[in-house]
Parts: sequence; C-alpha cells; structure tokens
Amino acid sequence: MRLILGAALAASALTMASGAHAAAPKFTPGPCAGDYSGVANTIQCGVLTVDETRGGPGVRRVALPVTIVKASVPRPGAVPVIFLHGGPGGGVVETLGRTLRSPVAKELVGVDQDWIFFDQRGGGRASPALDCGEVALNDAGPLNDAAQQQLVACAQRFTASGVDLSQYDAEEVVKDIQDLRTVLGLKQVDLMGVSYGTRIALAVVKHAPQGVRAVVLDSPWTPEAKWAQGGPEMVSDAVKEIFKRCAADAACRAKYPHPAADLDALAGRLLAGPQTINGQVYSADDLGGFLMDAAYSGPDARALPATVTKFAAGDMARLDEQMAGRSGYAEAQHLTHLCKEEFPFESEAAMRQGAQRDPVARLLEASMGRYFSVCKAYPVGAPDPVEAKPVSSALPTFFLAAEIDPGCPPDVAKAAVGRFSQGQLSIIPNTTHGVFRGSTCARKMIRAFLANPAAPVDQGCLHPEHDRFVFDLD
Repeated sequence: MRLILGAALAASALTMASGAHAAAPKFTPGPCAGDYSGVANTIQCGVLTVDETRGGPGVRRVALPVTIVKASVPRPGAVPVIFLHGGPGGGVVETLGRTLRSPVAKELVGVDQDWIFFDQRGGGRASPALDCGEVALNDAGPLNDAAQQQLVACAQRFTASGVDLSQYDAEEVVKDIQDLRTVLGLKQVDLMGVSYGTRIALAVVKHAPQGVRAVVLDSPWTPEAKWAQGGPEMVSDAVKEIFKRCAADAACRAKYPHPAADLDALAGRLLAGPQTINGQVYSADDLGGFLMDAAYSGPDARALPATVTKFAAGDMARLDEQMAGRSGYAEAQHLTHLCKEEFPFESEAAMRQGAQRDPVARLLEASMGRYFSVCKAYPVGAPDPVEAKPVSSALPTFFLAAEIDPGCPPDVAKAAVGRFSQGQLSIIPNTTHGVFRGSTCARKMIRAFLANPAAPVDQGCLHPEHDRFVFDLD
C-alpha cells in the first residue's frame, strides 16, 4: 500500500496543467497509506491534487493524501470534522490506522461524525514532501551547526528542483482545505486543530471561513504568539512547573528531592562547553532540545524528575534515545511556515536577552538563534503583517490548553479566547501538550461541543481525573 500510494502521489504531483491557468482541484479515490486492519470504521482514501501556485504561470501540481473515517453511528445532521495536524512539518495519514485502534481514538474519532484527515502540502506523505533527511531539528530549532548547514543546503536543493517554497504556508493550506471541502461536496465542516494545526485553523477563520460551522483548538498557537522570542523561557517555565509539582508530591519529593538543582548543575557544565560522559559527547543544544521534547510529552514529563536524577548520576540513556529520534519533521516544510509566519515578526536580540534569565533558558539560546540564520536561505516570499495579527470571530470555538506546555502555554489561549464572541476555554490541569490524547475528559468535552457548539461545555469531568499530576517514580 505504501509504495502504491507513493507512486500515485508522485504521478499526481508531476501532472502538468495545460497553459498558464490554474487547473481545477481534483480528488481521486485510491489506496490508503498505513495499516487499517482491526479498525471497525469504514475507511475511504484518496488524493487531493491542486496547483502548487494558484493563478500563477507555474504548472506544478501538489498531491495531498486524504483519509476519511466514516462515523460508526452517524448523528442526524452531523457535519464532518476536518483534522489539522501539527508541526509545522508533521503528517497524520501514515500512522492513522494505529491511532484509530487506540482507546483514545475510539472515544472521539468517527463515533457519530465522519472525520477527514490529510497531510498538509509539503508534510507527511504529501508530494512533494519537503523532507531534508536526517537532521537534528525539533521545536527548539536546529540543534547543532551541522544541522544548520544541512537545512540551508536542503532549501537550495528544493529550489533547484523547481519547488516554489513560497507556496508552502498557512494561507495556501487554507485554500487546500477549502478545495478539499468543495471537491468532496461538503456544505459545512467542523475543524479540529492540534498544536500548529490550530494556527492553520485560525488562518481558515481569518482568510476563508466559509462552510465552517465550529472550531476546536487543542493546545492553541495563535498568529500573534512568539515562537523563538520568549521560547527559551517557555521551556524553562514548563520544566519548573513539573518540578514544582514534584516538590508538592510527597512520594516524588522523597525520592527526587532536588531535580531542579541537578538540572541547573548539568546545564551549567554544558553551557561551559561540550562534555564527555561515558564516552559520549553532549552539548547544551542536546540538553535543551531534550527538555523541549520531554516537557511536551506526558510520559516524559511524568518521568522528568527521575530522568534528571539519572543524568546527575551519569546515566544519559534517555537523552541518547531522544537524540536518535529528533528528525521527525519534513524539515523544509517546517521552515517554510516559520520563516514566513513567525520569525519575520520576532526579534533575535530579544530572544537572546530573554534566554539569559536562567540556566535552562540559556540552553536553548543557540538553537533558537539558528532559526533566524537558516531562514535567510529560505525563499518564502514577503511576509504579510496580517499573519502576526490576532484573530477575532463569531464562530463557535472551543479552546483547550494544557497547564504544562513548553510550546503552546495556556496564557496563549487565555489571551485569545476573549476575541471570540462564542469562544469557550478549558485549561486542563496537570496535563501536557495535545490534551485530547491524554484526557478522557477532554475527549468528552470535544464531542459535547461538536454535538452542540452553542451550548456551554460542562467541564465537571475534569475532577477527579485531573486533580493531581501522577509521576513516574521508577
């Protein structure tokens, strides 16, 4: 299936339209990516093919894989949900089958509404996929100088191959979403975005809200929020919040009495220069990138006091594991978004100044700084100042934010919800990024909101489910 779909996507992407006029978007049913065995829902798959540059002289086409999960028991009058994955530079369709077999998905996806998943242009299994290969990159930025050089060379390769990197951004994804809605014959849809997918959902609300009935924003990231500027402090704040909860938990405090001091000591050593531990060399970038990922992840956050204590004793196994898997993005697509939608509106100098606040924040200064350097090599076109302005809307919109989140902290959602006349907000206690994955209550509230977006969401289920942060004390 994977090879068949890959060939189909490549063929679709290379299809040439006649003349200089935009070709009509097209949905072609076809095989699915991934394994859907054991999934009870009916699954329909295909490819959305659209112009890379709408209305321009180019004739290059892009192909976006689509998976439709049909509702088990359709609710009368229900509209489909279009799911918007995060990143930027992520994907969703290839691993969707595994997700659908999980209890999490069974409580939310395809219960009484159809759900539509697609890989955004440049990411996942889309063609072209703007993947640079094995590069040390996560949301803390390029994690060493070699990664910076690889990312610059990657931009040059894609540009030389004819890819127009200025056409891989939020506004173009919005047009893809509306084309998808049109070719599938859908009068109305709901949107659910997670992480940077909320940034895409808000771009739909801003640029093309037609046909949208209601919006769910899980771990919201708004256009006016700052990614790098203030980013090191956001990671430090999330780590401090985890350690604060450990200090308030008798069992965690007894077993791990000083994780913050242990971490500061290790950070200080690495900030002075790379350190060799058990024959392996580690840098400040390595630890900063680890903390970004660990504070995002529920399991890693619950284990962080234990992990840091092991680091202090010279056991770096968890850091080694994270370093081996920190190339999960389609890196060039990650950068086409950020270099056009985020960093032109941020100050590198302010980022560096803010990073001096404490040792953990300083760990991320160099990697965040590399973002600004790399972006100089990405021909993404002129940034539009409107992309950094807050969004307001009368659409029913449900904001869900985690109390602990190094990338999309709850203050972002709190600042935004007041601009939505039908906005509702739930801050999920003792949780981390992507709350629908780790909270039965969040899934229940999302379904209730989508069943009746005009009604106040009952948040009573937050207690006792989220009354404490449960640490992994092994």
